[in-house]
Amino acid sequence: MSLATDLHQHAWPAPFLAALSARRDGPRTHRTADGAWCLELPAEAPCVLDERQTDLHRRAGGLLAAGLDRALLVPPVAIGIDALPADEARELLTVWLDGALAAGGPFGAWAAVAARDPRPADLRAALARGAVGLVVPAAAVADPAALDRLGPVLEELGRHDRPLFVHPGVPDGRPDDAAWWPAVGDYTGQLLRAWATWLDRGHRAHPTLRVLFAALAGGGALLLERLAARGGPVDLARSPLLAYDTSSFGTRTLAAAAQAVGADRLAFGSDLPVVAPAHGHVPVVAGVGAGRLATVAASTLLGESPAAAAPAAPLEVAA
Repeated sequence: MSLATDLHQHAWPAPFLAALSARRDGPRTHRTADGAWCLELPAEAPCVLDERQTDLHRRAGGLLAAGLDRALLVPPVAIGIDALPADEARELLTVWLDGALAAGGPFGAWAAVAARDPRPADLRAALARGAVGLVVPAAAVADPAALDRLGPVLEELGRHDRPLFVHPGVPDGRPDDAAWWPAVGDYTGQLLRAWATWLDRGHRAHPTLRVLFAALAGGGALLLERLAARGGPVDLARSPLLAYDTSSFGTRTLAAAAQAVGADRLAFGSDLPVVAPAHGHVPVVAGVGAGRLATVAASTLLGESPAAAAPAAPLEVAA
């Protein structure tokens, strides 16, 4: 029986918050006067973490209300934990994973590795502890040199038959950027470049690896007509080895993506609690259905069912 899955949630386990509080520089945490955790990041205003971000027991009830069986938690690569000096990154990522896995119940967790010194042994240890697969910031697979550097870790991932999740990394922002800029102007660009690089090069080096791209690959799932018009690998973009997470997109865009890449290539990811709690419910997409959106691609991605090609609408390209 396939489990209804949210492949993309975030969490701040208590041991991880405590470990960050021992740091002198951001990313670090401190307690406010009323006992809440406050996150400090370089070049950003401090941010108070509320219960939605720190209380997984409370969030477990929300999964049930949303008709979901489980959620997979993502390490905080978007704040650059993995990019710290390698020994610091390893220590913090281990603490995060241990805390995430200790939540138990309906929660599982992705692993991450130190970006400055990615070691297959670190991934192997994380998978042995119970991680479902590997998450990397988009920059880690967005150019040939980065792919080569990560290559041995991706080979290890393939040997264990586990999936890769390509997630936004640290935004390259400016102090005067609007609050929405990183999510719209930066994250999508990171993901789109990673997706295009994977279609061009990554799949050749790792032809059996199953890959999930956050946020419809930055919109790449909607660009297949343009890809076809330029002679690009449309069939590869629709491959059952690829999945596109739905995070932050609504029903009209998801319906268009389903028509482009195939409904069974779309995988539900809420991005909770980064986005509003209302978006933690599986969207009802015309021609797809909530049950299908939360089960089929997740089951294939996680190796719980055989990969099978999903039919997509014929691609029409203007002359």
